[in-house]
Amino acid sequence: MVLRTDTPETENVVQDLNDRYVGFANLPNQVFRKSVKRGFEFTLMVVGASGLGKSTLVNSLFLSSIYEDAKYPNGETKLPKTVKVQTSTVYLNEGGVSLKLTLVDTPGFGDAINNTECWKPILEHIDNKYEEYLNAEGHVNRSDIVDNRVHCCLYFISPGHGLKPLDVEFMKQLHEKVNIVPVIGKADTLTPEETVEFKANVMEEIKNNDIKIYQFPVEEFDDEEEVQDLQAQLPFAVVGSNTILDIRGKKLRGRKYPWGVAEVENPDHCDFIFLRNLLIRTHMQDLKDVTNNELYENYRYQKLAAVTSVTMDNKLAASNRNPLAQFDVEKKEHQEKLKNMKAGMEHVMEEKVREKMSKMEDQKNELKAKHDQALKHLDKMRKDLESKKKELSEQIKALEELQQATGAVNNSTTSLNSAKDKSSSKKSKSTKKLF
Repeated sequence: MVLRTDTPETENVVQDLNDRYVGFANLPNQVFRKSVKRGFEFTLMVVGASGLGKSTLVNSLFLSSIYEDAKYPNGETKLPKTVKVQTSTVYLNEGGVSLKLTLVDTPGFGDAINNTECWKPILEHIDNKYEEYLNAEGHVNRSDIVDNRVHCCLYFISPGHGLKPLDVEFMKQLHEKVNIVPVIGKADTLTPEETVEFKANVMEEIKNNDIKIYQFPVEEFDDEEEVQDLQAQLPFAVVGSNTILDIRGKKLRGRKYPWGVAEVENPDHCDFIFLRNLLIRTHMQDLKDVTNNELYENYRYQKLAAVTSVTMDNKLAASNRNPLAQFDVEKKEHQEKLKNMKAGMEHVMEEKVREKMSKMEDQKNELKAKHDQALKHLDKMRKDLESKKKELSEQIKALEELQQATGAVNNSTTSLNSAKDKSSSKKSKSTKKLF
């Protein structure tokens, strides 16, 4: 052990060091500069039935026309039979900070008559992004890994009395894969009392079904009251609109009705402000951290544990066999693998042939319908022409009869005129003889 003896000289040196600015307090600024230069990435998934205002809400959140050409289904629009996952990327810039925003849309979700396992394409998409990230971590150069993992899922709930069975099953299937934030769409269709009651029913059903939604880390933020307010607003009852209205001399975004105006950014009207603060201002980085440190790590552990278990089992079995037996086992495994690959390729080919035949059958039915319609149209045109021809012949016949009648009248008139001329001439001759 070395004993320290303080002398006047050492005390002066320590005092000088304390008075100096070393510089490690500038580390946050260094991190800030590097982060701003590199930019930020965020992937947001929106899931819900058509007509709940998903596109409008996303445009309202980021004050951009991200879904500029959104088409809303009408009575004649054919809804998709299966759920599709569509990804679009936009680059936003605010105050010198760039954000690469990836939006994952799921058109067709909940729109079919039979919605059994309609969440599978969504679950596969999330797993595929985890798999891509896991494979990228195994590369030699890991400095340019692109993070396309889904960081947050806004799940839109239809306004009503509670969760539907599809809502419960979807959140159960995905709550261990992604941060779920429940959102009540079209909240302006509910009264304030109905909104409070509906929120309570939804949260009670979520608790009873052991569904894990995104939890706010209260201890990591200075303003705990604000975070608790956010937590108390779940699920967020939101109204989206890109229409600028002039209300009491102020330009505000909202929806105008005959009985009043629903202001988007008024916390007394909806929870849009709370949702925007959660996603953008306060918890965007925490959503990414939870995705990376918890959800992705769970997926990575399960994936690597399964591979390690299979490998250890194979090694243990191989150590108890002789080389010829091991060769036969590997040969059988290879043949089985080839057989499975062949069966898979045949299945894919059959699916493609079936799909092609289905398309051809649809085209055939469509052409037949057009052909039948054309024949009906031609038959109608033929009947119209025949009726017009008949009318024309009747008119011609009537005209001929009229002409004949006119000719007879003219002949009688001519004969009368000639008789008058003859009588007048005779009278003139007799008059001359008298004189």
